[in-house]
Amino acid sequence: MSFSIGIVGLPNVGKSTLFKALTKKQVDAANYPFCTIDPNVGVVAVPDPRLEPLGKVSNSEKIVPTTIEFIDIAGIVKGASKGEGLGNKFLANIREVDAIVQVVRQFSDSNVIHVAGKVDPDSDQETINLELIFADLATVEKRYDTNSKEVRAGKKEALELQPILEHLKSGLEEGKLANEIITDPEERLLVKDLCLLTMKPMIYVLNVDEDRVFQETDFLTISAKIEAELAELPEEEAQTYLKELQLDSSGLDRLIKKAYDALDLITFITSGEMETKAWTIKRGTKAPQAAGVIHTDFEEGFIRAEVINWSDLVEAGDEARAKEKGLIRLEGKEYAMQDGDVCHFRFNN
Repeated sequence: MSFSIGIVGLPNVGKSTLFKALTKKQVDAANYPFCTIDPNVGVVAVPDPRLEPLGKVSNSEKIVPTTIEFIDIAGIVKGASKGEGLGNKFLANIREVDAIVQVVRQFSDSNVIHVAGKVDPDSDQETINLELIFADLATVEKRYDTNSKEVRAGKKEALELQPILEHLKSGLEEGKLANEIITDPEERLLVKDLCLLTMKPMIYVLNVDEDRVFQETDFLTISAKIEAELAELPEEEAQTYLKELQLDSSGLDRLIKKAYDALDLITFITSGEMETKAWTIKRGTKAPQAAGVIHTDFEEGFIRAEVINWSDLVEAGDEARAKEKGLIRLEGKEYAMQDGDVCHFRFNN
């Protein structure tokens, strides 16, 4: 199950620097067959401290983290929704992602000219949001016109959709994001096929000078310059550098985790001698569908899942002792997977 995050921003805000640092963390594609990586796509490992201790318990030959895709989308400019800059290409690329990271600039560098002539993070955010809103408004207006004709023809589905489209249209015209206008889950399903850009989860990243990473802000604060330096270092040296900076984790690790959370994803784990591997699923996924993420045969022939919380398994020391203590549960088709579940799936061939 693949999820993608689009990185957007005005020119010269550090968007591509962040993306290049992210791709330094790119996983070995050999572990993920059928994965074609384009130049502007980075398949990045999701940091997970649970995997190492589980691998030791299972004597695993390798550790395989779950992944998330980051896509470096062409820089947005004012008027992109009307075709300015790379307008149409930009909009086509961003429609395909599951969530959007907006990079806005606060760092000061006289050698890097801001496209608007001054550094103003709030203005950057407003420009990006307005372009996305204008694009969504055009989409909604087009559907509204089509739907109005179906309302006049007395179609039941059109009658149900029309007040939602009216609500969306007026909200977008007021400069609101679609995810702020439509909050009811059932109504969201009715407009899902519109693929509205501002219905996607948004993460705001403030690219700051190195000495401002600790400031209080509603944005996720990152110094792209520090992240680029960290990306060039071996893991041990990077950890030492982080300690010197008095940082618990890199900005990129925090970004990856925040993106993972924004999409309401959880991780379950399979662990054995061959490998300890993390798998990505949506929160609320039932056991058979989770098994299907590993292989479609697992879902089709699902019998039951043997489940234990990762910390219980590590504390028990191995699977045999976990079974002796009654820590491994048998779960059926209606079991909703929990973050950190370690599973063995039983299925009919």
